[in-house]
Amino acid sequence: MGRSSRRFERDRSTETTEDTLTNPQHEADLESSARAIVLRRLTASARTRHELEEDLTDRGIPAEVIERVLDRCEEVGLVNDAEFAELWVASRHRTRGTTRSVLRRELRNKGVNDDLAESALASISTEDELVRARALIDRKLITLRSASRDHAQRRLVGYLLRRGYQGGVAFTVVSQALDLHDVQMDG
Repeated sequence: MGRSSRRFERDRSTETTEDTLTNPQHEADLESSARAIVLRRLTASARTRHELEEDLTDRGIPAEVIERVLDRCEEVGLVNDAEFAELWVASRHRTRGTTRSVLRRELRNKGVNDDLAESALASISTEDELVRARALIDRKLITLRSASRDHAQRRLVGYLLRRGYQGGVAFTVVSQALDLHDVQMDG
């Protein structure tokens, strides 16, 4: 270690942690860092306030800095849990056929409060879920053409159950699809 390196190490070691934490410049640097983290995370995809708060906490940002940064992001519309919930529900239901019960759990895990989640979930009706389940099964039936009816039924019902559909609904949708499929194959 060179002479200047030792001097630098000695100078840094005399600095107290308390001085650093109460230093306004350090506070501004933390806020700037927190803002940069939030903006980077939001650039990748929309996030809930809870998710961003967890990210910042994991990086050692003090709670009062997190609160200020996230409050400001909400003021300017960068963070909006209600909008996030609506987009999440529409996207996941449309692309994956996810049911309301699964979406409710996902939103809760992301920190969206129950009132906002229920408001977003109101856009999906029971009929919407049935239509989506039928579409999922129609697409999946193509891959099971050579399977026996019993085998196909077990696989398809399991497929819907894993996506959150209730047993009775899954069985009914699969039975109807297989009946229609058998008629088309016979006719």
